[in-house]
Amino acid sequence: MSIEKRKSIPKDEWYRKYYWDLRKNVWNCSRDSYCKYIDTWEIKSSRFAKVCPSSLKYLFDAYSCQGRMDIALALIDGELKYEESPQLLDIFYKCDTCGGCDVSCKRGKDMEPLRVLLEMRAKLVEDGWILPGHKSVIDRLKKKDSATMKLKAKQGTWFEGLNVKDLSPQKAEVLFYLGCQFSHDKGRWKWAKMVVNLLKNAGFDVGIMGEIEACCGARAYDIGYRREFKECAQNNIKAWANAGVKIIVTPCADCYYAFKILYPEYGSEFKVLHTVEIFDSLINEGKLKFSKAVPITVTFHDSCHIGRRAHIYKPGTPIMGLYEEPRNILRAIPGMELVEMERVKEFAWCCGAGGGVREAYPDFSMWTAMERIEEARSTGAEALVTSCPWCESNFTEALTVNGKGAKIKVFDIIELIQQAI
Repeated sequence: MSIEKRKSIPKDEWYRKYYWDLRKNVWNCSRDSYCKYIDTWEIKSSRFAKVCPSSLKYLFDAYSCQGRMDIALALIDGELKYEESPQLLDIFYKCDTCGGCDVSCKRGKDMEPLRVLLEMRAKLVEDGWILPGHKSVIDRLKKKDSATMKLKAKQGTWFEGLNVKDLSPQKAEVLFYLGCQFSHDKGRWKWAKMVVNLLKNAGFDVGIMGEIEACCGARAYDIGYRREFKECAQNNIKAWANAGVKIIVTPCADCYYAFKILYPEYGSEFKVLHTVEIFDSLINEGKLKFSKAVPITVTFHDSCHIGRRAHIYKPGTPIMGLYEEPRNILRAIPGMELVEMERVKEFAWCCGAGGGVREAYPDFSMWTAMERIEEARSTGAEALVTSCPWCESNFTEALTVNGKGAKIKVFDIIELIQQAI
């Protein structure tokens, strides 16, 4: 545990801004345990019935959504003090912020459990209660403008040799925003170049930010560093507006979520698309055709940040997300067979990389990933496919560390598209 002195929001101001709204949510928790499971009608086996990783891993109610709601109520009402409960940081941060509890709770109630957790994290940070692993993330964000913890040595840049507009001096309608995970992993650069060329060939006026592409800030937001996130958002919005951008296209689920859901609060009016939306449209329009067979059986992992967290919804309305687009792409690849896991779409199990867990609690992150890998293996699939670089990285690392003997491959969907072209 580490305490960093930050200028806190005055208590009275915080209470005016959040107290009654947050307290209504936590007080109304009925403790029905819906937050721990996928929807009853979607359960296919007891083995894969849970939706909350921390609840299943730690087996204490405090590590479930309803337990955190009780603790939040005690903190809000002043019945519990940080100093009296050193395990509070673990309770609030051993959570992937995947939104599984949020979806399950909203099946029948008008509540915002995930928002409560995120606001409580922001309050912890403002009051100086900070995890060392998260401080390292923020330090890197400030110094390197990246949320990734394992940057490779810089040997050139991903866009070298790519004939595309640089939007620092030029203008374009479409910005291809690569994101930290892709831009700092040389193994992914060829996929990024392929996407840019596909966009150009399809007639898009596309450009990149090049050397000045800045982090989206989504990781900072989820771990409670609102000031740092606000700075990322405002700087990006200004740079894009100056470049004449109207549409943002990104292959990163975290970036997609940040731009689509969080940035509008700071004035963003850009249209935001994930690459799977572009690929699906190009296939439907006949502008993307596959000429090579990829004879493999795959199962698809729904990333939280382009699924249940990427859309604002209320009880009684459909749970939206980019669920069909990636599946349409996989079905269109010759020779490929798609089989489904038990927990899919809005009820998908998290990869374990989100919410600051990967950085602060790597063992929990790897455990969560292996749980999903076991579910994927149970389908008989030869490969686990995702459309999020954070998910792909976490699954690959989990297999390297804990998955010896697990005969399953991991792919980003862009890699399979490249194989099929």
